[in-house]
Amino acid sequence: MMANDMPPLEKEIRRRIASGGAMAIAKYMELCLTDPGRGYYTTRDPLGAAGDFITAPEISQMFGELIGLWAAAVWRAMDSPAAIHLVELGPGRGTMMVDALRAAKVVPEFSAAIAVHMIEISPELQRRQRQALELSDVPVSWHRSIDEVPDGALIVLANEFFDALPVNQAVMCADGWHERVIGIGDDGELQFGVDRDPLPLFDKFLPGTLAAAAIGEIFEWRSDHIALELGRRLVHFGGAALILDYGHLESAVGETLQAVGAHAYAEPLLAPGQVDLTAHVDFQALAQAAEGMGARVHGAVTQAALLRRLGIRQRAAALKAGAPPEYAGPIDAALARLTDESRTGMGRLIKAIAFSGPQLDTLPGFET
Repeated sequence: MMANDMPPLEKEIRRRIASGGAMAIAKYMELCLTDPGRGYYTTRDPLGAAGDFITAPEISQMFGELIGLWAAAVWRAMDSPAAIHLVELGPGRGTMMVDALRAAKVVPEFSAAIAVHMIEISPELQRRQRQALELSDVPVSWHRSIDEVPDGALIVLANEFFDALPVNQAVMCADGWHERVIGIGDDGELQFGVDRDPLPLFDKFLPGTLAAAAIGEIFEWRSDHIALELGRRLVHFGGAALILDYGHLESAVGETLQAVGAHAYAEPLLAPGQVDLTAHVDFQALAQAAEGMGARVHGAVTQAALLRRLGIRQRAAALKAGAPPEYAGPIDAALARLTDESRTGMGRLIKAIAFSGPQLDTLPGFET
């Protein structure tokens, strides 16, 4: 690619590599997704048929409605505090929150107690969220991180948020674990590589199950900051957090970094800032971080199991009963897609986990 044809973000990435050496994958992912004015999430609305992917709230109103009722049930289990922060991490177009607030109106006292906080870094998506929520009768505010949410009891919702957080990678070599990095190859293209020096004491912090990793295997990990902050707040102020995302239940080796554009897989290094980058969530690591702060962990279960326990089949039947006959097919199709437990179905691939303060023994959908 000629320099004049190169996207501005790729020029910046190449400049940084040329001046500072190979780039950590987490830094590359951070720049690609969140660079102001050039990052994927800061410059576009990626959702829907015209975008690059679709999430559960965009498939059917049933998803957000059940999440809203889940939040109301948690609030009641908390002894119905007079004021509570309802927080959504990475709210997309605001669709899930709109559906959740509409469903929550069946518990008027809960609706009256809510102050909504949307955690969003994208100016374009924030604009879409403001449009979606402009008629809301609850106070709504926007923040760039959960650290900006005021102290107090809270219920946190996060659907396909953690998989877009920057991920680090390490490769097992003959002399130990080395960080996987991105450099510029002899052909002038961006390429993956391995840092020359081993990561000091890295194996001391790995789960014991990874002690026998073979040469060439890859391990991924993320910062624990958000999970730690959730755990801290839930323990100190009370509440719960519900997280749904693609991921694996136990820490394990294996590369899951992927790029998606126009609803198809893409090459992660070919178009920085032009495609979505994600990596699967390590639910064991996420749970350990929250649990380390004293929070209770509930689950994980599959998305299909959670939605069925929350009553998605009954909600689908009610929607069909109140709608013209031609809506029955789309409602059934949405139900099937959300709860599809085939090998590649989102009902199986997406897991749900919840954290709570120690005073909440059980949470809806996670009863054993």
